[in-house]
Amino acid sequence: MCILSLLCTFALDMAQDNRQTQQQVQVQAQQQVQVQTLSPQQVMLVRLTEMPIEALQQRIENECLENPWLEKREGVDDESGFSGEAGNSDDSGDSGDAGTEYDYRSEDDIPDYMLRPTYAKPTPESVEYGDTLSFYDKLKEQMPDFDLTERDRMLLEYLIGELDDSGLLGKPLYQIVDEAEIYQGISTTEKEMLHVLGILQQFDPAGVGARTLQECLLLQIKRDEKSPYRSLLTKVMERYFDDFIHKRWERIQQRLKLSPLQVEELKREIKHLNPRPGSSLGEKGIVLGHQITPDFIVDTDEDGHITMQLNGGNGTALMISPDATEKLQAYARLKDTQLSKAVQEDIRFTREYVERGQLFIDALAQRRESMIRTMNAIIRLQKPFFLEGDDTLLKPMKLEDVAELAGYDISTVSRVCNSKYVQTPFGIYSLKHFFTHKAVQKDDAEMATARQVMASLQELVDTEDKRNPLSDEKLASLLKQKGYDIARRTIAKYREIMKIPIARMRK
Repeated sequence: MCILSLLCTFALDMAQDNRQTQQQVQVQAQQQVQVQTLSPQQVMLVRLTEMPIEALQQRIENECLENPWLEKREGVDDESGFSGEAGNSDDSGDSGDAGTEYDYRSEDDIPDYMLRPTYAKPTPESVEYGDTLSFYDKLKEQMPDFDLTERDRMLLEYLIGELDDSGLLGKPLYQIVDEAEIYQGISTTEKEMLHVLGILQQFDPAGVGARTLQECLLLQIKRDEKSPYRSLLTKVMERYFDDFIHKRWERIQQRLKLSPLQVEELKREIKHLNPRPGSSLGEKGIVLGHQITPDFIVDTDEDGHITMQLNGGNGTALMISPDATEKLQAYARLKDTQLSKAVQEDIRFTREYVERGQLFIDALAQRRESMIRTMNAIIRLQKPFFLEGDDTLLKPMKLEDVAELAGYDISTVSRVCNSKYVQTPFGIYSLKHFFTHKAVQKDDAEMATARQVMASLQELVDTEDKRNPLSDEKLASLLKQKGYDIARRTIAKYREIMKIPIARMRK
């Protein structure tokens, strides 16, 4: 009986070992996965397309300094040249492919409009504009350091554009959500925007993206892990912030049971914090009123013809040095000859930088084409605005509309429009200004934009009886008579964006 029990136990142990062995068996299987990777030229094109003209000019200068075989052809500007009557309805989608005067056989063949001066209108010496270039771009440069989805990236770019000169977020999230939908057609929620804001607050410098001074200082304190006073400083900012801003240090000392030496150390640590973190990113870029160099120049003549050109500024066309070409050709004739190690190294160095230079030149040409075709598409879609300069004439337009007309992917159009400006006879505008959301359907089945609704709303408020101002319900009723079927709560939302007080405050 005892032996039988031992055998049963042994059999059970063997069965358990077999099960464990079976569970630990590794299985190898082949799986075909399609992975899309970008070529070096595509990566370069993406980066160049995102650059505004000032950054592009600096990039060209740096490339010429680094590449000994890349030269400038003085007197030739490959970034300028009118694209023709871009606003005409009969203009083909390939109007952006029009070349410069150097593409014609003789001077007599050059169209008259291409013989105009480089600048259709003089660039203003100083243009006040809220968005800043260098501050925005320096924050964008940090985006690849984070694992972002395409949507996170889009929302993050929009949120960065909402920062003020101090690097802080001066608007509540619900207002940013509303404005994103009204002006850019971006539908999002406060929860989603809060998630993206959390990512932005991890950017450098510490404190950027904060909504209040308290949050700004706390972000900097929590980032400084080496500070021995981080815990105490956090308590001061979280629990006794009101005492801190009123400099009631005696009360803080009593409540936290601190020594006079500790209080002095806390004060010294706080002096190292920056209440305006954006100031460390900007030089002249964060100062309002600085000069903005437009990337495009659009002009309209008396006959209603719209012409557009890329603003080349001080840029010059690039070319591969003829010396490099001659050197490679000479080496090619010596291919059957035994070459020394130094000569082989010289061949490798020359070929490498010639290929790199040609890659850069090709990327600039592709950037130019995508810029022109995208801007031409915007002009054709918003032609009434470019003729009159009236914001209410802007039609509903999304990235998808421009991408379809220009023949590009949405991501390409987004890069072209990001941080780019256009000079018109009516002023300088960001390209994002022309993207408008379908706000409401009018009685005649046309779609009205938010700007058109707000213009009508402003007109009603301006002409109202100040002794008896119009309520939101009355404004909604009057707008409905004009053909805008819009709810009272939407009126209140537009009124807040336009900073129009409620009725009783307008008396």
